[in-house]
Amino acid sequence: MYLDNSALSVLTQDRDLCIIVNNSLSPTAHVMDSVSKAHRRSALILRAFTSQDVNLLVRAYLVYVRPLLEHNTIIWTSYFVKDIEAIQRVQRRFTKRLRGYGNYS
Repeated sequence: MYLDNSALSVLTQDRDLCIIVNNSLSPTAHVMDSVSKAHRRSALILRAFTSQDVNLLVRAYLVYVRPLLEHNTIIWTSYFVKDIEAIQRVQRRFTKRLRGYGNYS
């Protein structure tokens, strides 16, 4: 494509309103980006808090991590099982690292 004799680049995906949109309109790229950020932030919470109080850590998770996973879910709600499992894996990994909760399934 050209505009005023200048070639336009073709993008396969782009970020709009903090949501990654690709050619096929699949939410997978956005889900993987959100999951990656959520894993990093949950690990940071577990490293930064010196207290091992489970209620405090769960509250920190609810305040700082969960909004990353729920941001604009009306628009990008995933219908792929692998995306849903990736989102659930964030919470499962966080709770497994809490004192007293590592043995639960």
